[in-house]
Amino acid sequence: MTQVNIARFGLGQIVRHRDHAFHGLVMDVDASYAGPAEETGAVASDQPFYRILVADAEGGLIAYAAEDALVATPEIEPLSLDDERQWFTIDAHGRHAPRSQTLQ
Repeated sequence: MTQVNIARFGLGQIVRHRDHAFHGLVMDVDASYAGPAEETGAVASDQPFYRILVADAEGGLIAYAAEDALVATPEIEPLSLDDERQWFTIDAHGRHAPRSQTLQ
């Protein structure tokens, strides 16, 4: 039987990393770890992993984090519809994808 992982966080959601204390915007999600096996360390690779846009003084960076390492931050306002359109492609069904990708 195939296990299906359902992502806890959605594209455009603001999250905080538990250990590194940065806040960022969810830009993409993989159903499980999509990098080299030796780089996960003690983190379980069979959970959703997220690409997080982290803004900083130099402009920002993309972090790749396991779902277990992230928490929702309801105290930070979500993206406005205009901001969503700036960062994502949104189809007629409301599905989001990073601007660099097309929806199928």
